[in-house]
Formats: sequence, C-alpha cells, structure tokens
Amino acid sequence: MTDMTSYLGWKIDYGQPVGEPAFLDPGSVHWRVYKNPIALAVGGVAAVLLEFADPRIRSGVWDHSTFKTDPIGRSRRTGVAAMVGVYGPQSAARRVIQGVTNMHGRVAGNTPSGEAYKALDVELLDWVSATAGYGFLNAYDRFVSPLSEAEKTRFYEEAGPIARLYGVQSSPKSNADVLGMMQMLAPRFEPHPIVTEFLDIIQSGQAAPGTPKFLHRAVGRASVSLLPSVVRQKLALGAEYDLTATDRIALTAAGKLADRIPVPGSAPCEASKRLGLPANFLYLSRGTQERLLAERPASSSAGVPETAG
Repeated sequence: MTDMTSYLGWKIDYGQPVGEPAFLDPGSVHWRVYKNPIALAVGGVAAVLLEFADPRIRSGVWDHSTFKTDPIGRSRRTGVAAMVGVYGPQSAARRVIQGVTNMHGRVAGNTPSGEAYKALDVELLDWVSATAGYGFLNAYDRFVSPLSEAEKTRFYEEAGPIARLYGVQSSPKSNADVLGMMQMLAPRFEPHPIVTEFLDIIQSGQAAPGTPKFLHRAVGRASVSLLPSVVRQKLALGAEYDLTATDRIALTAAGKLADRIPVPGSAPCEASKRLGLPANFLYLSRGTQERLLAERPASSSAGVPETAG
C-alpha cells in the first residue's frame, strides 16, 4: 500500500513540505506499528472481517464501492488513507480525510433484510475506526513484537484526534473498549458468502503476487485468529481457518525481519526525512531513536542523511 503515489487524484508525497508535521509524532506507537507490512496485512484483513460482520457496513462497502470488482485495489486505497493519516504532512492528511468523508456522505441504502444505513452513521463510523486500531495493534503485538500495556494504551490515545477528523465520536481507549463495542453490535453479526469470498482472495495471493503463496494463506488464518471467538462463531469461520504452528513461525519471522529493514522511498522513510530525521529512524534501536528525537531542532528545514547508524 505504500507504493501508491496518489489518492483520489491527489499526489501523495510523504517527503514534502520539508518540516511540516504529521498528526502523530515520530516517537508515537503508531509510527512504530504502521511501518510493518505484516502487521498491516494481518491487522487490515482482521479489521475488514470485523466490519463485514455487520450487514450495514458490508452492504455499504459491497454496493457503493469497487470492492466487488477490485477488492485488492479498494483495500490498498483504504490502506493509503490510513498511512497518510499517520505519516503524511497534516495538510495532505486533512485533504485525504475530507475526500473520504465526502465519499462516505454519498453512501446510503438498505441491507438485504431492509434495514436502512448511512456510512456517516456515528455507530458505524465508531466501529470501523475501532476495528482498524484493534487489528493493527494486535497484529503487531502478536506477530511482530509484544507491546506493553502502557504502549497499547498510548496507541489508542494517539488514534483519537485523527478518528475525530473522520467524524468518530467514541474512540476506544483499550482493547476492552473495542470488545465492549463489539458486544453491543454482536446481535447484528451474521455469516455471509462475501466474507469467505474475501478470505479466498486474500489467501489466493492476488494482493502481492511476488510473495510466497503459503504466506498469503498464513495472513488469512492469522487475521481470523485475531477475531474474538464470538465474532468467529457468528461468521461461521471453521477449523479450515485455524492458524497452524507453521503459519505462526513464518509470519513472526517475516514480521520481525520487516521490522528491521527500511524500504527506501517508503512512507516511514520519507516522513522521517521530512521531519529532520534519518530515513532509517524507525529501524534504529529505541535508545538511538530517543536520542535523535531529543537532539532534533524544534523546526528543521535542513536536509538529512539517508541513514544513520
């Protein structure tokens, strides 16, 4: 998702304007989590499954987007919007968020059972936002690097201001808050062929053809493993989606490797440079990151080295 250079016709440049802050600081937990493609892949699929459990969201996505004809492209565009919110300059993030909100304003209809919905319904906005945070945070914690309870709390606190720009009114402050929201919505949850069709696409390898197919299957199963048991039961996702020991070992190895290797030109690297930090800032030791943040001028417009040791 980080190689897309435009969104809704707007050019995305994480490196410019030099010095313009993001909504989140480079020392945030979000910057650490969102740089990892395994966490984004597993967490993103888990979030979609949680959203699709509710027929109002599932119908809105299926009937008013390109998801049924281009699910990978649509998912990538959603991912880019999230990346811009974390790493992009605030001016670009505001523009993208407003564009998403404008699109959502046109989404309304009825579920197959006849229940009316609007994408801007607060209950739906709150749930979609909560599922994204829950998915990314728990995928990173489980398959990349364990996070402390304090770090998890920080992650949810950091998400609140950006979520409110999307119209979210109740932003969770913990996993427990997400589960509380889920319990209120769970009576609506139901299985649907769209859910298994989506998982089939993920496991087929279409999202990243150059990646070994077994890793795609592992991502699908890992995503299901993040679902609370009541959601998995409601969606009727049986034993064929159980995460195996081999899946876990492969994903964890890939996640830890990706957490150490910067990708030149990627959003995390370009955003770091924009803010006066080395491109590999997020891949350095925590102590080195803290030192660089402490040494950074309050406002920096000077060029920075591509990497730092």
